[in-house]
Amino acid sequence: MASRLLAQSVVRVLSRGRVGHGVWRTMSGGGIPTDEEQATGLERKVMQATKQGTDPYSMFKPRPYSGTKEDPHIVPSVTNCRLVGCICEEDNTCIIWFWLHQGEPQRCPSCGAHYKLVSHQLPH
Repeated sequence: MASRLLAQSVVRVLSRGRVGHGVWRTMSGGGIPTDEEQATGLERKVMQATKQGTDPYSMFKPRPYSGTKEDPHIVPSVTNCRLVGCICEEDNTCIIWFWLHQGEPQRCPSCGAHYKLVSHQLPH
């Protein structure tokens, strides 16, 4: 008897679509919000920039460069110089370190690959 009364009251509540004074959010009535709807702050900025095709925090794999003077490896920096490490050969166990300054492309002292420093501003 008690279970039948409970079942009937649940059916009545569900048929009205209300629980107490609040409205039920069901899958048919809008569903679960997406990540874009729930994101706030920095996460939201990154999602919006990704939609526009930009990479504000250099999270994606950089495009490959040939390393020639005409197509140097691009090195982003927030200052006018940066320390760069070049692994000249694929199986090399040592890294050739050198300072890269803003301006013309510079060569690695060991293998001759060209690198160019470009200014990079963070979005915040």
